[in-house]
Amino acid sequence: MNKYLIALLATGILGGLTGCETTPQPTSTLEEQHAEITLREGDTIHVSFPGAPNLDVASQDIRRDGKITLPIVGEMSAVGLTPTELQNQILAKIGDQLLTKEVQVSVIKSTFSVYVDGPVGKPGQIDTDHPITIMEAIMEAGGFNYAMADMRHVQVLRHKGDSKTYTYLTLDLKSVFDGQQKDLFYLEPGDIIHVPQKFSWF
Repeated sequence: MNKYLIALLATGILGGLTGCETTPQPTSTLEEQHAEITLREGDTIHVSFPGAPNLDVASQDIRRDGKITLPIVGEMSAVGLTPTELQNQILAKIGDQLLTKEVQVSVIKSTFSVYVDGPVGKPGQIDTDHPITIMEAIMEAGGFNYAMADMRHVQVLRHKGDSKTYTYLTLDLKSVFDGQQKDLFYLEPGDIIHVPQKFSWF
């Protein structure tokens, strides 16, 4: 995706050119938005059992069929689940065999791209091999231009599955810098972050 496409998406012009529908979403706190990424084909994960380390499994990639293999469980579908959801599914299968009913699923590697547009140091594509938050992506893009950036109305444009619909999520990142909120917003592949200029937002 080039910088011109990013700019078109960020200003909503692309919807008019292609007929894509955009659905505005109300502003909410970061905790209400998205605390975990969803697992995808090719992601590398590690499954461990804190109360029974002898059951720990070596890190493995999620296969093209969307599954992983655990010695005491067998094959399990992982694609489309969050790490917490996968943990819960593992516990549902073998929890009665564990003295300490605890499973940890850690994402070791997850390669994807996101895009940052607006008054930041280096707008453009950000490639990452691990889960990344919106704040981390903005720092990778050189950080805010504090004289110009409206940090209270940062937009995330997110494509909804296979549809032609984009959703807009509005985040107040100024409150994160002020210590009023914790940054729990993880980005998904293809997300576009638009930092508007002060007094000029959608």
